[in-house]
Amino acid sequence: MATFLYKLGRLAFRRRRYVALLWVALLALAGFGALSAPAATSSSFSIPGTEAQKAFDLLEQRFPGASADGATARVVFKAPAGEKMTDAGHKAEVGEIRDELSSGSDQISSVTDPYAAKAVSKDGSTAYVSVSYKVSSMELTDETRTALEETGADARAQGLTVEIGGDALQAAPETGSTEIIGVAIAAVVLLITFGSVVAAGLPLLTALIGVGVGVSTITALASVLDLGSTTSILAMMIGLAVGIDYALFIVSRYRAELAEGREREEAAGRAVGTAGSAVVFAGLTVVIALVGLAVVNIPMLSKMGFAAAGTVVIAVLIALTLIPAMLGFAGKRVHGRKGRTAMENKAAGAAEEKPNMGTRWARLVLRRPVAVLIAGVVGLGAIAIPAASLELGLPDDGSQPVSTTQRKAYDLLSDGFGPGFNGPLVVVVDGKADNNAKAAAAEVSDTVKKMDGVAVVTPSTLNKAGDTATITVIPKDRPSSVQTEELVHSIRDTGGRIASDSGAEVLVTGATAMNIDFSQKMNDALLPYLALVVGLAFLLLMVVFRSVLVPLKAALGFLLSVVAALGAVVAVFQWGWLGGLLGVEQTGPVMSMMPIFMVGVVFGLAMDYEVFLVTRMREAYVHGERPGGAIVTGFQHGARVVSAAAVIMIAVFAGFIGSGEAMIKMIGFGLAIAVFFDAFVVRMAIVPAVLALLGNKAWWLPRWLDRALPNVDVEGEALRKRLGDGATDGSDSGPEAERELVRV
Repeated sequence: MATFLYKLGRLAFRRRRYVALLWVALLALAGFGALSAPAATSSSFSIPGTEAQKAFDLLEQRFPGASADGATARVVFKAPAGEKMTDAGHKAEVGEIRDELSSGSDQISSVTDPYAAKAVSKDGSTAYVSVSYKVSSMELTDETRTALEETGADARAQGLTVEIGGDALQAAPETGSTEIIGVAIAAVVLLITFGSVVAAGLPLLTALIGVGVGVSTITALASVLDLGSTTSILAMMIGLAVGIDYALFIVSRYRAELAEGREREEAAGRAVGTAGSAVVFAGLTVVIALVGLAVVNIPMLSKMGFAAAGTVVIAVLIALTLIPAMLGFAGKRVHGRKGRTAMENKAAGAAEEKPNMGTRWARLVLRRPVAVLIAGVVGLGAIAIPAASLELGLPDDGSQPVSTTQRKAYDLLSDGFGPGFNGPLVVVVDGKADNNAKAAAAEVSDTVKKMDGVAVVTPSTLNKAGDTATITVIPKDRPSSVQTEELVHSIRDTGGRIASDSGAEVLVTGATAMNIDFSQKMNDALLPYLALVVGLAFLLLMVVFRSVLVPLKAALGFLLSVVAALGAVVAVFQWGWLGGLLGVEQTGPVMSMMPIFMVGVVFGLAMDYEVFLVTRMREAYVHGERPGGAIVTGFQHGARVVSAAAVIMIAVFAGFIGSGEAMIKMIGFGLAIAVFFDAFVVRMAIVPAVLALLGNKAWWLPRWLDRALPNVDVEGEALRKRLGDGATDGSDSGPEAERELVRV
């Protein structure tokens, strides 16, 4: 592989104008497709194989005019102290608001009368109007949302408190400011790392081109493939991350080859042949992690994973072709003044510069490997302890910031009607061909009323055919509570017994039941997903490193960093530790997607750092250095670049912590802390400590397995022989480190 990539790098360097023109043409074509395609809507959300989804599909079939997937809103009214919503004046105000809502948009399906629907609290202080829409929240027009937001302005002037809840106010996720901040920080870090504006600009430019091609293609295909408006966000986040990383490593290796006195075209070929091999396999691990999301069997997540994986493939192709082409345009400016001066001094035989920070840190770890290993493992293990108390759930209006109208409406309804009112359960009774839905529904109602944790059971509602009935159950506890989850399971167990007696099928759905089923499905899929991703990556890394213990160490280190990150998330967002510092206004369950999402994203980035850092060690070892010297060489050439890549990713993810959305805040914190743990504790401390203790055994591979595995030559040994090289660049540093270690 290294030989093929070497030829590809030289070809791209020589034909740089054609390569650059090709990528510009692809960007223009994808952009034209995105502009010409119809606007993306929200992707259809379904959870195949769950009871809540089965009931939801049944409702759409048996109650066709109910707009089961349409947006909903609740306009909540609170009377001033000493007054009631049943007063004549307040009734008139509510009636006017109902009329305004009904005539305000043709997307509205129905607007209820709170006095006819008995939607007034027992003490008369609170009432609400339910608004149903014909389309989902993401398909609502700006005019419809504006009309809803302006509802109640006159009523507020008369002293009423008016707040609005429901998913109708849920807007599509916005991007822009956080990405700009992340790119700005990346530019600063790259400038510090390279000391050259040109070298710092290349990774940014090529990453943005790759993201532009990927995201534009997703936008162009969104309507056809039902990708949804949120699919491009994950693709943009991952594409920007790996695009900068991969370009960073190619440019860094190119500069190192130039520093050895090689011609520019030869340096480009060698950079792509060596660092490019690592890019290919690092990209494969990310693709495996993202495509593996299909294991969860949730179509929306599968599509997001495939789309993001496509963007990663584009990032790899750009690193292998466009980067060497752009290096051809850059000329000597890829080095700053300081770098050019150092190269001139080296050519003139000047004294070698003092060891860099990476070299000094590696030698420190080699002197104290046991202490570093124990400190790293114990530290991460202690941080991981809260993960044992992990509770999964999905955010609702109760997790919104207290300043939002959604949160205020949620609290008003909880105070006026009880905590469970915000999470009603919908029990669906399917009478099937026997049309015994009415009798079965009556039996279900009588049984559910006697259950602990039930506040209200409404009378059943039959469809026109009389074969299906729905019953609304209001729990006593809040939607995300353990008691409500237990109630859902109890109703389902009872429904199973009734079904066996009467032949009618009893199902539980609604937003609360859907969230419970979603969390359970994500929880059940976590171990299979981990086994698939880590297993395939283990095999891939075994091919790359020609070792059994190095991939095993990489996988175990990744698991340690992810569990520690989950522990930090639980401590902050579930327990409230340092919540005030991070702006966490409401603690609660961790978002259901967080563990799998964190595993997928962080695993890809962690294996990037593992491959780039350890590949350089493997290269030095294969070229004759002893194990300790190979570790020092790997850190000498790779630590600065890997650290820069990690700092960029941490800064990008940490920018999302400032979001007002609890879910976005949690994702930003979780990914930032996970990358920090993995890059600076696992890869920079635990990995060299373990390799130092293993010595030559780290690179052990059974002979039969060595013969069975394909030789991809990621360290460039075949390329080195083909080019007739002599000693390895910088190979003297290895024996020096060994001698220094013996002296200590």
